[in-house]
Amino acid sequence: MRVLIADKFEQSGRDGLEAAGCDYSYQPDARDESLVEAIRSYAPDALVVRSTKVSEAMMDAGALKLVVRAGAGYNTIDVAAASRRGVYVSNCPGKNSIAVAELTFALVLALDRRIADNVIALRQGQWNKKEFSKARGLYGRTLGLVGTGQIGQEVIKRAQAFGMPIAAWSKSLTPERAAELGIERKDSPLEVARASDIVSVHVALKPETRGFIDTDFFNAMREGAYFINTARGEVVDQAALVAAMRGRGIRVGLDVYANEPTSASGEFADEIAQEANLYGTHHIGASTDQAQEAIAAETVRIIRTFKETGKVPNVVNLAARTPATHLLVVRHRDRPGVLAQVLDAIREAHINVQEMENIVFEGAQAAVARINLEAAPPAATLEKLSADNADIIELDLLELKS
Repeated sequence: MRVLIADKFEQSGRDGLEAAGCDYSYQPDARDESLVEAIRSYAPDALVVRSTKVSEAMMDAGALKLVVRAGAGYNTIDVAAASRRGVYVSNCPGKNSIAVAELTFALVLALDRRIADNVIALRQGQWNKKEFSKARGLYGRTLGLVGTGQIGQEVIKRAQAFGMPIAAWSKSLTPERAAELGIERKDSPLEVARASDIVSVHVALKPETRGFIDTDFFNAMREGAYFINTARGEVVDQAALVAAMRGRGIRVGLDVYANEPTSASGEFADEIAQEANLYGTHHIGASTDQAQEAIAAETVRIIRTFKETGKVPNVVNLAARTPATHLLVVRHRDRPGVLAQVLDAIREAHINVQEMENIVFEGAQAAVARINLEAAPPAATLEKLSADNADIIELDLLELKS
């Protein structure tokens, strides 16, 4: 298997790919047209990326089978284009959770103690204990969380160690789970905003979360509250955020932005960076040695599993639901040609197969095939199949419930 690595990737991961019997090409600076050309010339089976954008043109440039995002979010990959071409997209969820939670808390502490301003003044030869000794402190302050996935749960542990009560909302957060975590469940993000001294966002970027944190959310926050985003810049309405900083004194810690550069270094001309109430880092949430080693190991595991079994761990673009309306169960003797005859009959009835599996019993004398179909085959087709093939033990057609 040939693997093209189009981003910085740990040496341990490269060694792991080699140990798995993969050939790889390490081109961490390949971007846009140069990446299209690299795919065309190297013809990889798998592409590994971190922040690099993967476009439809890149998928057309070669015969990719798998794209691995060496990280959690995969919004930089054209998943729809991959799905149309039967290309698996996989990611490495949870491997950077601790790193992102650590940076989240670093931003909270930096805002409260004005760490960056302290450093700048000191480097300019200024001593201003009178100004910088003003801090609210975190103990007893309510931390609001929007999203309680793996990163959110790591933030909860750290907040509790600081003695902070926690109010949280998540689509999947049940009252029972909130009780287990020792937090207060809120019914909506707006309720979290109203209840909190500090709000931190930990939701994935999806169509339904784009611009999710908007003017209404910021208006619900307490004046002078802190707002942290280490998730994705696009989940926040950036214009509304800037207005809240200027009009309501909201102090902000960001690691992600709506208009980030595509390269690892270069100019960042977004006006938000000049806001006095912003403490910003350079999308470095996952960038600890510990996290990157864990992500590299998970990337190798995904590729090794695919190479050896054809299955893809953590795949994100398989259909949760297909157009199948009926399930055809074929109990048969495990002999050549049985399923071929069944599939020929389905094809002749102009019915599309959506999913299929064949389970073999111990001793390999008999098997059961389960075939999901987009329509019910005519009764005459099934009767003819049973009559024409003595190796078909039983046919059973079930209607799938919507």
